[in-house]
Amino acid sequence: MELRKDPITRSWVVVGHRDDTCATTGGCPFCPDKANSKSILFRLPASGPWQVAVVPHPDPLYRVEGDLQRRADGMYDQMQPLGADEIVIETPEHNRKFEDLSDDQVVLVMEAWKHRVEDLKRDRRFKYISIYKNYGPLAGQEGSHAHSQITATTFMPRRLLYELRSAREWYREKERCVFCDIVKQEERQAKRIVDTQGEYVALCPYASRVPYEVWVLNRKHNHMFEQPRPGSNRKHLAALLRRILRRIRLIAPAYHLVVHTAPNTIHPKGETNTQYWSTIANDYHWHIEILPIVETRSKSYSIKEVYYNAVMPEEAADRLRKLDPIA
Repeated sequence: MELRKDPITRSWVVVGHRDDTCATTGGCPFCPDKANSKSILFRLPASGPWQVAVVPHPDPLYRVEGDLQRRADGMYDQMQPLGADEIVIETPEHNRKFEDLSDDQVVLVMEAWKHRVEDLKRDRRFKYISIYKNYGPLAGQEGSHAHSQITATTFMPRRLLYELRSAREWYREKERCVFCDIVKQEERQAKRIVDTQGEYVALCPYASRVPYEVWVLNRKHNHMFEQPRPGSNRKHLAALLRRILRRIRLIAPAYHLVVHTAPNTIHPKGETNTQYWSTIANDYHWHIEILPIVETRSKSYSIKEVYYNAVMPEEAADRLRKLDPIA
């Protein structure tokens, strides 16, 4: 496999063959009898039977070993897929879904996310650490055991780069965080709010890309998921996230969940890249984006980057509010 750069969009694409080795004939590789070796990168609790474990992906897209080997192919750019690809096993119980775990167990999963992001950011080669969860065959879930994934890349994903630039421009013009402004207006209008708990808010974004898209945000400003504000109650976030996902599973067989957090701001030479990220602590705001997959065929993909959403966000929020998250 290798990374190739699109010279028009400037996005990197992983090309090459990858086997679906998470689904094996020798039993589930994420159950405790298989995931109990020295290959575990991180576990909670630290001793005794684990409740959450992080292991290397058995067939990774990105590998820590080697170097980038940046090179030209005529006018094109390519490099080796240097990085990290890890699996967060969210529970030792094979048939438990993420949203059916206890609040305390979900907090442990988020604690594992936090620790792995912090550890991977110590490697100055990595520009961005992605936390994501694909649920259901339509979302490309690998294996049936509840898990999420963490990848570290030497480049910024294109959507995150656009998001960071927009947030910086908004702050430059208004000296306010655009995400904080969104939360304040949405709570004031109360048309697209789905649910709240403590300092966390779940809403259908004004320009939702897909039906029933939901964002979960902190009312209080913070740019890094892995460094919660003092006094933050992650149990509130866990409870809210579980309720949202239980609602979504009543209307969609699959979803993508992505945690958007600040990039690694440490320059490869060991210095903070002050020119580009000088205001990131003020202008960016971590959040979770959940994109349900309601239909197997979506006009969004046929139109490409112009999304088509047949469900008004206001209608989506109203329906989600009325669904019983305990069902």
